[in-house]
Amino acid sequence: MQIEVLYPEQCNLFGDLGNIRYLEKCLPDAQFISTSLNDVPAFVSGSPDMIYMGACSERSQEKIIKCLKPYGDRLKALIDSGTVVLFTGNAPEVLYKYIEKDNKEHLECLGLFDFYAEQRLFERYNTLVLGRFGEHELLGFKTQFTQVFGDNSSNYFAKVERGSGINKESMLEGIHVGNCFLTSLVGPLLVMNPYFTEYIMGLLGVSDAKCVFREQSLKAYNDRIADFRSCKLVSE
Repeated sequence: MQIEVLYPEQCNLFGDLGNIRYLEKCLPDAQFISTSLNDVPAFVSGSPDMIYMGACSERSQEKIIKCLKPYGDRLKALIDSGTVVLFTGNAPEVLYKYIEKDNKEHLECLGLFDFYAEQRLFERYNTLVLGRFGEHELLGFKTQFTQVFGDNSSNYFAKVERGSGINKESMLEGIHVGNCFLTSLVGPLLVMNPYFTEYIMGLLGVSDAKCVFREQSLKAYNDRIADFRSCKLVSE
C-alpha cells in the first residue's frame, strides 16, 4: 500500500500532519511517500492508493498550484478511478476553479471541481464544527481566510449540526465524490475522528479496520462531542 503526502514541508499548519503520523501508526506496513515542491509527484507515473495534502499558507498555496497544474489531468483520472484522496484545510482550494483575492484578482487553480473560494486576508473565520458523515458524528475546526462557493448539495462531505459548511450560509461541509474527500476542516481530522479513520482504512483495503489507540481515541472523541454540543461557537 502506498500513500503519497504532498508537500509536507509546506502543508503542515494546524497540526494537519498529525493525520499522516496517525495513519503511519494505523498502517505500519504501508509505504509513505513525501513529495516536496521540487519533486515530480509519485502519482504522475505511479498509482498510489491514497493521496493526502494538508493546510498551508496562502503563499505556499500559490506555489503548489503552479507545481500541480501540469498534472491536473492525471490527478483527475486518479480521482475518477477511485483513488482515495483527502485534502484538508485550504488544500482543496487548489483543485477548484479559482481563488478570488482581496483585490478581486482571480488566481486560476486546477479546475477539477466547479467551486471557487473568496479570500479575505483581513477577515479570518474561526469556528468549531460538529457534523455527521455516514453513521457517525464528525468533528473539526475551521480557521481560514476563505469562504467557498458552489453547489455541493448532492456531493457534500458532512451535514453540519453546529458551525458552518463551505461558507457561513451553508450547513453542508466539503465535497465527497467517490473516494475523494475535500474539506476545510483541520484538527487534525483523522486523529479527532476514529470512525472516519477506520472508514478510510477500509477504503484502502483493510478488513475489519481498527485504528490504533482505539479505546483512548473513542473516549476523546465522545468527550469532545459533548464539549462541542455545549460550548459557545466562535462564530456565534
